[in-house]
Amino acid sequence: MDHAPAYPHDPIEEILPDVFMVRGAVRMNPLMRISRNMAIVRHEGELSLVNPIRLDAAGEAQLRALGSVKRLLRLNPLHGLDDRYYVDTFQAELWAQAKSETYPEPKIDHYLTAAEELPFPDAELFCFEGTNMPESALRIRRGGGLLLTCDAIQHYGDYRHNTLLARLAMPFIGFPKTTIVGPIWLKMMTPEGGSLESDFRRLLTLEFDSLLSAHGSLLPGGAHASVAKAVDRAFSR
Repeated sequence: MDHAPAYPHDPIEEILPDVFMVRGAVRMNPLMRISRNMAIVRHEGELSLVNPIRLDAAGEAQLRALGSVKRLLRLNPLHGLDDRYYVDTFQAELWAQAKSETYPEPKIDHYLTAAEELPFPDAELFCFEGTNMPESALRIRRGGGLLLTCDAIQHYGDYRHNTLLARLAMPFIGFPKTTIVGPIWLKMMTPEGGSLESDFRRLLTLEFDSLLSAHGSLLPGGAHASVAKAVDRAFSR
């Protein structure tokens, strides 16, 4: 089976003890490439990839040096472009809340719920309850707390790995250089006549100081206050 290619990305970087990130990209169309990020959690030599992205040969060698790729954590059913590559290459397990219509393969090996224990310590899964499709976030209880999100919350400190067209368009389509509730995601995930504000207020009861979403850049500090402002902006209209 064909796999998506590896798009440009940075080297793997450790951001907390045994927690790493890769800043990369994905092509939306021939003229537009946008940022995409992966988090890697290591525990007892096993690697869990959160929001997986395929790496080039040098990046994959760096990944293998960290440990054994054991599982993939899919936080959003709209993401999953590179899941099949990791299952085929590393025999990794796929952990997700529900089957994706966008990426129905590979099959889910383990269904995620907020109540169950995660495969590594010092972490908890947050599940949105009112969304049209399953969405989750992951809090790592290390340092001041790291929040890993997919599309629901995004942070843009820069537009690295975006093509020129994407960089020019981002501020005008709802993605300025700040922390945001993803506007396209919010429209897609909100039930007709409903609101997801209560989900985000519940998210804000978690303690975290840094943020890494599947798009944008790492926010290394002050993330809770920044997310709170983003939620206020999103639901004050």
